[in-house]
Amino acid sequence: MATAARKKPAAKPAAAKRAARATRPARATRPDGTRAPGVRELAAQATRDAILRAATKVFARHGFAGGRVEQISKAAKSYDRMIYYYFGSKEGLFIAVIEDTYRRFNEAEQGLVLDTTQPLAALDAMIRFVWGYYQKNPEFITLLNSENLLRGKHIAKSARAKDYSSPALAITDSVLQAGIAQGLFRPALNARDVYLMIASMAYFYLSNRFTLSSFLGENLEAPAALAHWEAFVIDAVRRAVCVHPPAA
Repeated sequence: MATAARKKPAAKPAAAKRAARATRPARATRPDGTRAPGVRELAAQATRDAILRAATKVFARHGFAGGRVEQISKAAKSYDRMIYYYFGSKEGLFIAVIEDTYRRFNEAEQGLVLDTTQPLAALDAMIRFVWGYYQKNPEFITLLNSENLLRGKHIAKSARAKDYSSPALAITDSVLQAGIAQGLFRPALNARDVYLMIASMAYFYLSNRFTLSSFLGENLEAPAALAHWEAFVIDAVRRAVCVHPPAA
């Protein structure tokens, strides 16, 4: 028995299609007028961030050579292929971890509220920030130690590394220039030199605290020892930059 042919649904007129599109909810926009990310974009960013956080922990513990892709994907509750999708390679992921480590430090430092009308107090606050950040973020030191063992071959491939040093030097320079203008600091001070002095004294102590504790026969992680070194660094930097160094 012949069956009647099914009729195809009539195609929507162009005007109806345009009307249907017009009734769809518009993508949200931010106050600055830029388009807010959609659900897929947010999910993709969340996956990428989870991989980056997991990789930071794995590389900080095992270094570049010892950190395995499968360890990272498991810790991120993701898949190996997603690491290659977002970062291209294990090396690409490691470079992204180093960049993110500097970025987070940079953002925290930019959050400092320094009163440059009081340059000495601002200098002390800057020193305390660096010292405190290194203590609260031990992965910062372990990751950089790992990369320095490799002679910085990964960070040298980063297109962003230099961008993160500029704000730190700018903050240092603004404090120094304020002190010079008030006659408190020696003229012709170099912001890079002062920043390196602060960073190196904090970094060396914390990155070598375990071996030095055994070598010196005292616990360099004891609260009193940490407080003593902070005061020592402040005093040393003051003596280096001040015309007439005050007591710490």
